[in-house]
Amino acid sequence: MAVFTKEGRAYHIQVAPGEIGRYVFLPGDPFRTDLIASFLDDAKLVAHNREHKTWTGYLNGQKVSVTSTGMGCPSTAIAVEELIACGADTFIRIGTAGAVRDPEDDKHYDGVIVTGAVRDEGTTIHYIPAEYPAVADRFVVDALAKAAAAKGLHYAEGISQSKDSFYGEVAPETSPAQGRLEERWQAWRRGNVMCSEMECAALFIVSSIRKCRASAIMNWGDMNKTIEIACDAVKALMETDNRE
Repeated sequence: MAVFTKEGRAYHIQVAPGEIGRYVFLPGDPFRTDLIASFLDDAKLVAHNREHKTWTGYLNGQKVSVTSTGMGCPSTAIAVEELIACGADTFIRIGTAGAVRDPEDDKHYDGVIVTGAVRDEGTTIHYIPAEYPAVADRFVVDALAKAAAAKGLHYAEGISQSKDSFYGEVAPETSPAQGRLEERWQAWRRGNVMCSEMECAALFIVSSIRKCRASAIMNWGDMNKTIEIACDAVKALMETDNRE
């Protein structure tokens, strides 16, 4: 249950019920919301508070929103909780990620559609024990995969590592925990983890326990094409939802 101000707005994202759609795109970067909003019809800025910037527009005549989560699982969990409290139930994270596997293994891919996340972070343990998996919704994954294929793009489907420390990944030699960090990184590589980012685990855990839907599409190249895929996926989900 989210906390609301006396004016009826969610405490952190400063959005009120009725101002967003059930479908929400989730970039990390507040400035990336402007780009994603440009793919919507009649997009209007709803709120911008701290790292959370929200636009609402339309796809196929239905309300769709974009909200930035900021970096990391703590702020992502807050944003998703408050968006759900304001009426959202379907989320697609749009962003960038670092490759985990050998570059030769991934050279034919444009990015990753995330099916599940390694919970290598400290937020989701406050929701549910570590044995509970952080998994994406299979219908959202399928919609993204079909949208990518229709554009002739090659996105792998696989697991992401969600971490708390960017520099623990890129500069483990500077940490007193270097040995542990490098050992775990090699485990992720041998386990065919596809990419590394900082938000998916929280998105998937909160969405699962709140009975909502989520996935993520992480790109290694053209952000505009990635946004187009996400928009097409939402349109496909709308068609299915409207029939039910």
